[in-house]
Parts: sequence; C-alpha cells; structure tokens
Amino acid sequence: MAQKKTEDEISKLNFEDAIKQLRTIVDKIEQGQIPLQDSLEQYEQGMALIQHCRQILQKAEKRIEKISKTDEEPSAATPEPADEAPGSDEEALF
Repeated sequence: MAQKKTEDEISKLNFEDAIKQLRTIVDKIEQGQIPLQDSLEQYEQGMALIQHCRQILQKAEKRIEKISKTDEEPSAATPEPADEAPGSDEEALF
C-alpha cells in the first residue's frame, strides 16, 4: 500500500518537481549517504519518477504535434490567388 501511495504522490507532481526529486535521489545514491536497502527504495522511486516524466513529455509531444497539424491545415486549404482562379486562364480570353 505504501508503494501505491508513492505512485499517487508522484502522479500529482509537475515535470519540474519530479526532476528535482529525481536529482535529490541521484545525489543521495551517488554520495553513498544511505544504506543499501534505502538505496534500493530510492532507486525504485527514481524509476517511478522517470516513468512519470516520460509520460508528461509524451503528452506534451502529442500536444505539439496536434498544434502543428492544426497550423498546417489552413495553409493547405488557402484559396488560389485571384490571377490563377479558374476561368481566368489567358487561353480562355482568345
């Protein structure tokens, strides 16, 4: 149950806060300041934070793609310039 609570807490974090927590965990593990069992628990929490950050980035990427597609559609549907409109062909004048 404690693991689930941690996952719930992580899922509420924004990207920047998740990265801060991840950096703190990495610093603790690299400095060897915590016992092995705590290191393993911190590692598990770090992996959950990484997964959360990836999900946030994937959502952002999808949003950007959607925005980009929306911006591209009007340019593809722009009307032809007046001098190239149907029926204004030079041959039609002769």
